[in-house]
Amino acid sequence: VQLQASGGGLVQAGGSLRLSCAASGITFSSYGMAWFRQAPGKERDFVAAISWAGGTTYYGSVKGRFTMSRDNAKNTVFLQMNSLKAEDTAVYYCALRRRGLISTTRSEYDYWGQGTQVTVSS
Repeated sequence: VQLQASGGGLVQAGGSLRLSCAASGITFSSYGMAWFRQAPGKERDFVAAISWAGGTTYYGSVKGRFTMSRDNAKNTVFLQMNSLKAEDTAVYYCALRRRGLISTTRSEYDYWGQGTQVTVSS
């Protein structure tokens, strides 16, 4: 199983980015997916998750600004990030859980992508 994250970059505060995570080597549509992020010197924290059926949940500070979606035909999940803030700066990782339901717990995810850097300048 491989997860390939992309779409990160440098953006000004208030701007938008769209992250993608493409999965290969697995029947993607049956499993839950998530995004976590890790800022320098901090733990890797939950951002958003989507179930096999498309149900979503979000970390409090990104609610209303971030939207996670999935395209099962393309084996890809997306994270649309709007109204970005300096505190959103981090490396963003996608993860796959070999169960269909949502989890916000890092240890419950079985596969991880390599991460993509998001930097928001204030």
